[in-house]
Amino acid sequence: MSIRGVDPITLKQWIDQGDAVLVDVREDEEYADEHIAMAHHLPLSSFDPAKIPGHKGRVVVYHCASGRRTAHFGAQLTTAVPAAGDVYHLDGGIYAWKEAGLATNSRGVANAA
Repeated sequence: MSIRGVDPITLKQWIDQGDAVLVDVREDEEYADEHIAMAHHLPLSSFDPAKIPGHKGRVVVYHCASGRRTAHFGAQLTTAVPAAGDVYHLDGGIYAWKEAGLATNSRGVANAA
């Protein structure tokens, strides 16, 4: 099973409607430097799908910095959550999120892109 991509604006709408769970698979330092506020942090190096909160019946969307890691590990990430509805990755990662003008947190400070 392959992972499908979703654009930042659609993802933001899904999150706002409560239809999606966002999972940041970047490593600890990357997440600490900057992250999307509503993302759950589960690094690929210690990934445990049991730690994805409240995903039953909701779309699971993974993201990394540029979308390359989530696309590369897509098959593993989709099979990790068989109880979820659809599984996606954020096309372009956090870079695309910021390019779309959506906010991130940098070292605990909320800021717009």
